[in-house]
Amino acid sequence: MGTAKAIRDGYGEALLELGRDDRNVVVLDADLAESTRSSVFRDAYPDRFFNAGIAEQNMINMAVGLALSGKTVFASSFAIFATGRCWEQLRNSVAATRANVKVVASHGGLTVGPDGLSHQCVEDISLMRTIPHFAVIVPCDWLEAKKAVLAAARMKGPVYIRTARPKTAQVTAEETPFAIGKSVRLRPGDDVTIIACGVMVEAALEAAGDLASGGIAAGVIDMHTIKPLDAQAVMAAAIVSRSRSSPMAWALVDLTVSATTARPPVDSARPTMTRHENRSGDSKCWPMPMVAPMNQKTSASSISSLHVVRL
Repeated sequence: MGTAKAIRDGYGEALLELGRDDRNVVVLDADLAESTRSSVFRDAYPDRFFNAGIAEQNMINMAVGLALSGKTVFASSFAIFATGRCWEQLRNSVAATRANVKVVASHGGLTVGPDGLSHQCVEDISLMRTIPHFAVIVPCDWLEAKKAVLAAARMKGPVYIRTARPKTAQVTAEETPFAIGKSVRLRPGDDVTIIACGVMVEAALEAAGDLASGGIAAGVIDMHTIKPLDAQAVMAAAIVSRSRSSPMAWALVDLTVSATTARPPVDSARPTMTRHENRSGDSKCWPMPMVAPMNQKTSASSISSLHVVRL
């Protein structure tokens, strides 16, 4: 649909637009501004850019302080550092206060192979899903990344966005809708459905093309939001595909339906944490559950079976 660009480039372009339209937006980086593309904001608005140096944990705590002072804060680094090194700060400082901090991490997954193990990160999505109150977004191209950053800025509360370094094909268009928590079907097909996010969406579209040459109509869903997951879209794909599937696939769909509808709402299942309050009414926070609440009544068992839409 357009020129191939790195997904991280969409972050830089969105920051430039946000900086122009909202003086309340500030950006932090951990000495990787050129690599994450926050340098675009730094060069245009140096008075609202803060380089924390190679001290990612400090950067996250600085971001929380700025957010609690009323700023909309974007903090950038590589995924391995932003989530691995800073997990405690993300949990205890950002999530516990529901601070308006947007963590945008580049170089996620295995796409930075030449940089070696120390810079690769395949765990970041899992780590961020476990932390309460965080939305988790993995855009598939630079344009969707730009839309995701702009949407995150409008949303109050913590957001994690994974970007990537290598150039990838632009598979969405300006008119392609984007809403946090709402997936996008990029290719029709009811024999089988491929659900992907990030750089794997391009690969999914290529696979669907290969399947089409063999007479298999494969649909492709861009599941850009991992949390909250668009369970409705997954269920719809499963229901459409199951008429062509084996009895085992039917059973898995039925199991998924039961799992997604039987779970009580999160608020009735456990108490939500109130900022700066606990049962005694003092200034401390309630202990945070280690396992993140499931969104849209989606249980762990349903998530494990959602990928199965045809056997």
